[in-house]
Amino acid sequence: MTDAPATATANAATADAGREYAYRVRDETIDRTIAFAEVDPALDVDRLHAWLGSDHVKPYWQLDLPKPAFRAKLDEKLADDHLTPYVGLLDHTPMSYWEAYRAADDVVATCYDAAPEDRGVHLLIGPPEYLGHGHSIPLLRAMTAFQFRATGATRVVSEPDVRNERVIHVFERCGYEPQGRIDLPDKEALLMHCERDRFFDTVAENAETEVGR
Repeated sequence: MTDAPATATANAATADAGREYAYRVRDETIDRTIAFAEVDPALDVDRLHAWLGSDHVKPYWQLDLPKPAFRAKLDEKLADDHLTPYVGLLDHTPMSYWEAYRAADDVVATCYDAAPEDRGVHLLIGPPEYLGHGHSIPLLRAMTAFQFRATGATRVVSEPDVRNERVIHVFERCGYEPQGRIDLPDKEALLMHCERDRFFDTVAENAETEVGR
């Protein structure tokens, strides 16, 4: 008799192994490969629904929705031309969710003087077993480098919830500097800026090697 759950897991792993990466690096500080792939609903909707319903995510993302409503919200994000959702992979295993966006076209632009080329990022670690093992800093460092290298941006911004001290610390370790508290429709946030020159001079130097997609 076939073990259906095991077969489904194996099939999902095979599908993930063949997906196209938008960016991939080898991080020398953890000796692991980090990659980002654009969200594919056929591969990702179930895992994203589970991740965004996790206890450590719900207070900050507010996307703990029934699956049909969650799929509709994900479709909205995929159709939004100022934002690109990504799955982050560690050694080819999906384990994080990211959104990269044009800051000038985002609500955050009402809170600071956004340049047309500014980029912004949101992030979460999905499976709880990946929490507390030092992955967040290398992952954010890779996503920030991706945004600088793939665009003409001289600044990447973030606006973590002011309650999320752990994530704020991760951003600070990756070269993001606090600019002050801001009020957004869904939260009170800390606006943070990461400047290109400072990032590559003090954060990313010798930390990673870009590899083929």
